[in-house]
Amino acid sequence: MINFKEEKKLRKKHKHIAGLDEAGRGPIAGPVVAAAVVVQNYPPADFPWKEIRDSKKLSAKRREVLCQLLTHHPEIEWGIGKVSEKIIDKINILQASKLAMEKAIKNLKKVDFLLLDGNFKINSKIPQKSIIKGDDKVFSIAAASIIAKVKRDAIMKKMDKKYPGYGLSKHKGYPTKHHKKMLKKHGSCKIHRQSFKPVKQD
Repeated sequence: MINFKEEKKLRKKHKHIAGLDEAGRGPIAGPVVAAAVVVQNYPPADFPWKEIRDSKKLSAKRREVLCQLLTHHPEIEWGIGKVSEKIIDKINILQASKLAMEKAIKNLKKVDFLLLDGNFKINSKIPQKSIIKGDDKVFSIAAASIIAKVKRDAIMKKMDKKYPGYGLSKHKGYPTKHHKKMLKKHGSCKIHRQSFKPVKQD
């Protein structure tokens, strides 16, 4: 159940607490996108906060509605970080996810504590805490998961127009049966992750 327990505990010492999450670790095409979210008040005024949850548990329509509310709310600040498939191939997806989070933080005005979804740390001097399944428990992390997912999906819809034939707007680069079939038929395109199977051939 999403709540503000973590943020409230930290608020005694820290004023600008950012929740971070990413979207796009599993796909075989496109970038990984991270979002960082700072909430001024818990809960934000006039906001349906009980609807916020891990982005994977929401329909695409609901995600988009909630993303609009989050990104236009006066008490919520957010930043996005993006790492391309070429960098993913160079440094691996875990390091690329961390880098995307580091970039997202740089797009915030003030941050003095980080709450990360997962069990890893990122390269930052800002104090941080990792929370396994944080996108199911912590409001700011769940909000970041929604923003990251919606922003990445929008990128993949654009990429579908640039690289038609793979169905990128439908599966967003994930290795679905259709995507793998089209990959076999057309070969890889510029945004396929060459280090990922089945793009990478044995």
